[in-house]
Amino acid sequence: MTWAVASAPVGGAEAEGILLAYYADIVGRYYRRVATRDEVRAAMAAEPSAGLTPPEGRFLLGRYDGEVAGCVGVRLLEPGMGELARVYVRPELRGTGGGAALLGAAEAAARELGATVLRLDTRADLVEARALYAAHGYQEIPAYHDGPYADHFFEKALR
Repeated sequence: MTWAVASAPVGGAEAEGILLAYYADIVGRYYRRVATRDEVRAAMAAEPSAGLTPPEGRFLLGRYDGEVAGCVGVRLLEPGMGELARVYVRPELRGTGGGAALLGAAEAAARELGATVLRLDTRADLVEARALYAAHGYQEIPAYHDGPYADHFFEKALR
């Protein structure tokens, strides 16, 4: 079984399904309980994914053995500066290489967009994400925005 990552429309049915799973996971972890449908929809509305579309962004689906199992988005913040968003691997498939596959594809997409540096933010409770970023060369940096759900900020120079 292997991972394959490819661009997909962020407004498509497959994207909506994996984004619902992503938000259910992060909202539930934030509240330390299973998130309600209304909480998930509210989070999706508060942080829309529309900026992950061409020409200034990309949304990528990760498939494991042909089934949608993860996602990642990338967008330009300014010329040369990209940002990762919506990095997600279904919990039952973590540890199978999906995070690395998604990061590699997102970094390639960011380069295609003209980014030479890629940034991201994450929360303190998303320990797997922080470990993934550190293992792939992302360095912790000072905050580059003041969003309410960001505790840690990372950056990587793209080669």
